Amino acid sequence: MPHPLPPGVRRCPHCGGFAAVAVDTGHRHPDGTRKTLHALCPACRGTGHAPAHSAPIPAEGSEVRV
Repeated sequence: MPHPLPPGVRRCPHCGGFAAVAVDTGHRHPDGTRKTLHALCPACRGTGHAPAHSAPIPAEGSEVRV
């Protein structure tokens, strides 16, 4: 569960503070431990918080106009 953030720090709107996850693949290593995939939130890059004015991440295949 995400910890309380100090004043002035925004929780990432994309991941809600759960910035890193480990997904069980359903397979096991020879020693019996589970194989997992680790993923980080692309918006906050695994920090769980976002700057005060973060730009939205464009959808895949869409154009970014500046």
